[in-house]
Amino acid sequence: MISSKFDWKQVDQAPSEPFLELAKKENLDNLAAGILYERGIDDQAKLHDFLSADLSQLHDPYLLHDMDKAVERIRSAIEAGQQILIYGDYDADGMTSSSIMQEALEMLGAEYQVYLPNRFTDGYGPNLSVYKYFIEQQETSLIVTVDNGVAGHEAIAYAQEQGIDVVVTDHHSLPDNLPDAYAIVHPEHPEGDYPFKYLAGCGVAFKLASALLEGIPNELLDLVAIGTIADMVSLTGENRILVKYGLQMLAQTERVGLQELMQLADIEPSDLNEETVGFKIAPMLNALGRLDDPNPAVELLTGFDDQEAGEIAHMIQEKNEERKQIVQDIYDQALTMIAPGKPAQVLAKEGWHPGVLGIVAGRISESLSQPVILLNIEDGRAKGSARSVEAVNIFAALNPHRDIFDAFGGHAGAAGMTLPVENLEKLSDALCSYILDNGLDKAGKNSLTIDEELHLPDLSLETIKSLEKLSPFGMDNKKPVFLLKDFQVLQSRTMGQNGAHLKLKLAQAGAEFDLVAFSQGHLAQEFAQASGLELAVTLSVNKWNGNTSLQLMLVDARVQGVQLIDIRAKSAQLPKGVPSLQQLVEADKQAQAVVLLKVPEQASQLKEAFQDQDFSAIYFKNQIKQAYYLTGYGTREQFAKLYKTIYQFPEFDIRHKLKELADYLKIPDILLIKMIQIFEELDFVTIADGIMTVNKSADKKPISDSQIYQDLVALVKYQELMALGSPREIYDWLTGASKNNEQEF
Repeated sequence: MISSKFDWKQVDQAPSEPFLELAKKENLDNLAAGILYERGIDDQAKLHDFLSADLSQLHDPYLLHDMDKAVERIRSAIEAGQQILIYGDYDADGMTSSSIMQEALEMLGAEYQVYLPNRFTDGYGPNLSVYKYFIEQQETSLIVTVDNGVAGHEAIAYAQEQGIDVVVTDHHSLPDNLPDAYAIVHPEHPEGDYPFKYLAGCGVAFKLASALLEGIPNELLDLVAIGTIADMVSLTGENRILVKYGLQMLAQTERVGLQELMQLADIEPSDLNEETVGFKIAPMLNALGRLDDPNPAVELLTGFDDQEAGEIAHMIQEKNEERKQIVQDIYDQALTMIAPGKPAQVLAKEGWHPGVLGIVAGRISESLSQPVILLNIEDGRAKGSARSVEAVNIFAALNPHRDIFDAFGGHAGAAGMTLPVENLEKLSDALCSYILDNGLDKAGKNSLTIDEELHLPDLSLETIKSLEKLSPFGMDNKKPVFLLKDFQVLQSRTMGQNGAHLKLKLAQAGAEFDLVAFSQGHLAQEFAQASGLELAVTLSVNKWNGNTSLQLMLVDARVQGVQLIDIRAKSAQLPKGVPSLQQLVEADKQAQAVVLLKVPEQASQLKEAFQDQDFSAIYFKNQIKQAYYLTGYGTREQFAKLYKTIYQFPEFDIRHKLKELADYLKIPDILLIKMIQIFEELDFVTIADGIMTVNKSADKKPISDSQIYQDLVALVKYQELMALGSPREIYDWLTGASKNNEQEF
């Protein structure tokens, strides 16, 4: 059935007429103007700053805490020919941060090495053994961290004790106590006052590069765009500027590795935007760090060897495909382990790949609208990730129970942890108790902001062009989501491998547009039939066979009222995971959705089964064992012909001659049997040991006097409704809303 994933919150704040006039001068239509107004861009100054955002508005890098110390130390290392270690991270932000710092040092003629820690052997952040190796074996004299460092107390303390300075550049949440590094460059440093707090790791690295190079290195902006989008930081302020211009640089990048990667991802430079980066390029880079050694990514991003870049790009693509399959396999396994009665899920299993558990936990959490923890079991320890919903702060829920963990950390929406296997039940109890004790089990789904209601006749490619001026979209500047209702579904068809996705043709007031719904192919018949259907959509451009058109992309869907789905056609498939009415009755259970698979012989049985059930969706398969609605209840001529035929025989063997009699009379077997039973009830015939004898002295009676006949008439009408009536007519009869409901079949 169609079920919304989110709790829809519609914005209701109309822009003023003066603001609409201002927006019109900037070539914004009313739709785009209204969205900006709702998001706080509500006067001329704000509108100008938002639309004219350019590199001149970037803040002075020296406003960052310790930037002067960091620049001075790096320059002195370069002048002295000291070996500098760039220590990064294994995700896309860390990869791009490392590449930015490498190219900046390269331009300055530095001696350097780059190392990205391995997720599985080194873990996140400064690693003591890795620091020891580079200090002792590689003669490192200065370490510069990018996208990590503020939590690396042990390794940084060791380096400083050895006389090796560490310059930390990071953007992650600051701990109560900072490491004793030579310099800490962080936009949220408590002793700093940087105007913009939300730089990604690559953004901080870019600011350091700008200070070192004494100017804005435009050629590095493509890397900044990738890392910033991948890390899902706020796309406002400086980040909006960096990504806006970074995407322009990326569209014309001369980095052979990125060119190879985009070609493999089927990305045309003209189609590059924050979505293609976020959903194609970033996942490919992240896949490498999730499954393997991330270091080849730096060579991909910075190298000039076409052959090597091609080999690395193909390797990354293979890793990404492998990652997708691993995610799907774990997802399928985890779904079978869900405990339906619990307000949160703690799922653990041996053999699950630890690098993708956060992804899977997020998918399941979104589908269930509850916190989910996925853990891999190995050597008596369970290690993995948690994802939560808006209503439940997973960190607050579990932080008081650190005694059950070997390691634990995170924030409101996500967490990572390691614990002994024997503590898994304690973990589940702690999380579930927190949710129940705080009344959060009924808190519901994450919210989805609906910006405006959409009217299809108002849409055109010009609408897209106007909205594009609000981009790049991301955190704190979400891509606009629109409400669509009161439309018709003209066509519903599946597409993609194994029909995984869905394409609808929608119509409203004479306007028609296509809608694409990813991973909704299994609901093709539901979308085709649901009345009261409402959609939350975004707008996009579709380019195909040289044609460019506007299309809608599904974000979420909901149905007002009960969903009545007709699957009586032979080709219609039964919905997966939906129980039949008979199964519910036998198990004495309730469910949101049900399949009326087999029609009970008695109408009263069906009505009784639907009593005290409040279904959100009913699928009507309506299989009828003996289809009397096709044979009818016998005409006057059929009854007369039957009587005339059997009158000619003193005795008739209905055990062995029934089929011959049915063929002769051209009356279906099941109807003929009923007709004979009616004759017997009215005393027109007697039957003993399979021999039927005509009672020639029987009184004349109308066929309608027979109770069997009356029941057959009612059965035919009941079956006609089940087989030929519309789902709404059937539902109204079941619920008592039908005008004909007083008639009991």
